[in-house]
Amino acid sequence: MKTFEEKWTAWLDGQLSGRELVEFESSLPDLAAAEAEKRNAHKLGAFLKKELGSQALSNEEFFNHQIHERIARENGNPSRTTRSTWWTIPRLVWSGATALALFLICSVAIMRQHETGGQSEYLTQILNSTVDPAANPNATVAIFETKSDNKVTVLWTEGLQTLPADYAAK
Repeated sequence: MKTFEEKWTAWLDGQLSGRELVEFESSLPDLAAAEAEKRNAHKLGAFLKKELGSQALSNEEFFNHQIHERIARENGNPSRTTRSTWWTIPRLVWSGATALALFLICSVAIMRQHETGGQSEYLTQILNSTVDPAANPNATVAIFETKSDNKVTVLWTEGLQTLPADYAAK
């Protein structure tokens, strides 16, 4: 048995006939309003068909190609074009070897630009370290002097609470 919505849709489409049509129209509370709604629905359908007509495919061959590929996939025999990709194993190997060769060439070129050997300008030398164990038993003092042309000397103290007054630099 059809629901009211199914009968209504069939009535709008003109698919009801005979006894079924008479029964349905008698079950409507207001036949005149239903007829007006039916005319409006037909007007809307005609307007939509006119304005929203189906668009022509711009590239029919591509569409056909897609359909043939889908059918082939569903049948279990994919075509050769769907199995191959641009990144095949041999191409991956050659790409990796080329990238490695370029890396090595660039590394060698950069390494040749820098001269190796010689003393670093940051090299320092510990000159001496003395601490008065009575004043600060845990303290250490280290003096560093650079080997570069700037001749920077650094006094490094650890563990001192205070520097004695007679320890001032002269």
